[in-house]
Amino acid sequence: GVKRLLVVGGAGSLLLPSGHRVIDSPDFPEAYKAEASAGVRFLEALRREPNLDWTFLSPSAEFVEGERRGHYTLGKDHLLIGADGKSWITFADYAIAMLDELEQPQHSRQRFTVGY
Repeated sequence: GVKRLLVVGGAGSLLLPSGHRVIDSPDFPEAYKAEASAGVRFLEALRREPNLDWTFLSPSAEFVEGERRGHYTLGKDHLLIGADGKSWITFADYAIAMLDELEQPQHSRQRFTVGY
């Protein structure tokens, strides 16, 4: 009976410019591998789900406290990396991206990501 599921995902399943997943990079912190692996499996399960209208929102590599900027960049399956080489988003702008998706759905049955 669920009409729509919005999932707060992780960045581990995002793709790097090389095409490899973030979780598979040699510098991915061991402390986060179990949680990131569970997120990867959950995303894969959603992609196999034939009926549920789901959306999976992945943050950038760094998900941090900070001021709301009021703008962000959208991506799909690749990690967003800014011109400065950083991949990050504040909790505040991530929350706004989730609310924007809730109010004006653009990513039905898809994963998307946000960053600066």
